[in-house]
Amino acid sequence: MKLASHFVVILICLLVNASAYAERLVLVGASYGKNILAICDADGDVLWSYQTAGPTQGHAGHHDVQLLPNGNILFHDSWTGLKEITLDKKVVWTYDSATMNGNAGKRVDVHAFARLPNGNTVIVESGVGRIIEVDPSGKLVHQFPLKEGGTQSTRLMRITPDGTYLVCSENPGVVTEYNRKGEVIWDYPTNTRVFGALRLQNGNTLIASGSGNSVLEVTPDRKVVWEIKGKVPETDVELKWTTCLQQLDNGNLIIGNCHAGPENPQIIELDGDKKIVWEFDEFELVGNGLACWEILNDQQSSLVRKKLAVLKP
Repeated sequence: MKLASHFVVILICLLVNASAYAERLVLVGASYGKNILAICDADGDVLWSYQTAGPTQGHAGHHDVQLLPNGNILFHDSWTGLKEITLDKKVVWTYDSATMNGNAGKRVDVHAFARLPNGNTVIVESGVGRIIEVDPSGKLVHQFPLKEGGTQSTRLMRITPDGTYLVCSENPGVVTEYNRKGEVIWDYPTNTRVFGALRLQNGNTLIASGSGNSVLEVTPDRKVVWEIKGKVPETDVELKWTTCLQQLDNGNLIIGNCHAGPENPQIIELDGDKKIVWEFDEFELVGNGLACWEILNDQQSSLVRKKLAVLKP
């Protein structure tokens, strides 16, 4: 009986560690000529896609994307305009940072945003240099200014479990954590064109260094726990412009690998031993410009499947 019990425990552990989610869907937003939103299964088969307007102002395009609790997608296909689209491809909400809430005539571009549980939307506005929160009507309900670097070249922003804001500035390369008052409570200089940062379950911060071709974990007192730079150990996978980050429920880490060419996957999953356990390698679909994506959990995947089933003719 003891042996049988041990076997069951081991089997459960193996199943839990194999994947955080029973079904894995991947939401991707690619630019650099592809200009596409798509939802794929774990093998890269496209379940849904939407051709976006593409970049403007001579820039490269999509840097953030989010599946909302209602199954809609929040994205941007210009540097100032946000859109919420349904899976039957109807635009149901827009916001234009170029003209709204005091920005008319000012230089502004948006690379990061997040829909909050209360329905408001947080938007990071470079150029004018601020983080704003607007309600569903577009009314400004909260704002604070970004500090040096964040005013001109912010990339991703992620809200931590404590409600603070992790903001990445490409120039100078620094991750800055703000509280809701706009006070700087932590920072980490990378000396690279840093793109993404994420607060981990253990309280440390995971950083995608962008042009540093690396991913690293740092403690609150700025000590590097580990770093993978260039080639992932014991593989042929080269890290290039590291971008989005995600941590699964089982602790595994998902790393975006943009501008890495057709020889490398665009997304990789690392287990606790920093071994690659899953890859998203769909260069034909997303090309060399997959900067933003989201791995959907079981609940999200089920919701998407149900909605897509209704839409089928």
